[in-house]
Amino acid sequence: MIIDAHAHIFPDKIAARAADGISSFYNMRVRFDGTVGSLLEINRKASVSKAIVQSVATVPEQVHNINSFVSEQVKLHPQEFIGFGALHPDFAGIEQETERIISLGLKGIKLHPDFQQFNMDDERAFPIYEAAEGRLPILFHVGDNRYDFSSPRRLYNVMKRFPKLTIIGAHLAGWTKWDEAAELFSGSGIYADCSSSLYAMTPEHAAELIRKIGTKRVMFGTDYPMWSAEDELERFNKLPITEEERQDILYLNALRLLGIQE
Repeated sequence: MIIDAHAHIFPDKIAARAADGISSFYNMRVRFDGTVGSLLEINRKASVSKAIVQSVATVPEQVHNINSFVSEQVKLHPQEFIGFGALHPDFAGIEQETERIISLGLKGIKLHPDFQQFNMDDERAFPIYEAAEGRLPILFHVGDNRYDFSSPRRLYNVMKRFPKLTIIGAHLAGWTKWDEAAELFSGSGIYADCSSSLYAMTPEHAAELIRKIGTKRVMFGTDYPMWSAEDELERFNKLPITEEERQDILYLNALRLLGIQE
């Protein structure tokens, strides 16, 4: 079994524009179009069982529609998709929308402080953490050398301020700041995914960082449409890790985190 713990999806009519926006933001070529159909086909070819799908609300007005869209796609593809909802610190009605996210059957929340332009340890975001604490995990984009909104240090502050909040740090908890993140979060109890990370380091270095965070807490991820499951599995399969560690990262950690039966 393989679970992709980090995939973005967009409605067909805006998917190409969204993918272009990601490409421009990161100055990296986005290889795929961000549509649901492309993700399903890629995952079928790579034998990926499920994907945790999400989108980011770059402005508060997008929150409601994103949650409806992701929920609809999960209902259309219940065997293939697990959905995470979207929130924004400036959204009016965070508590009510959190209840709606739960009622829609979504299993977590995605935040991207760099896109959404908020410091993740700012009090402005606390209502989201308070609403989610003990109820829903939050998948945070973490790390960017160009910005401080999502620095690993700020996520560490959130972890200390909200000890009952289940945190998933995307990109080994610190894109472009991987070593700093691994030191900060070694044995901390947060979760992480390894999306958009393996391309930037040797397999030996990646295995070292994963073990610092904890092999029972790191999940496989692709960051589709940036990469495909085929791309990331090729990199992942080069890691010098045990078969038990491999199975934990590929699917067991995600099942345990979300309380899903095999």
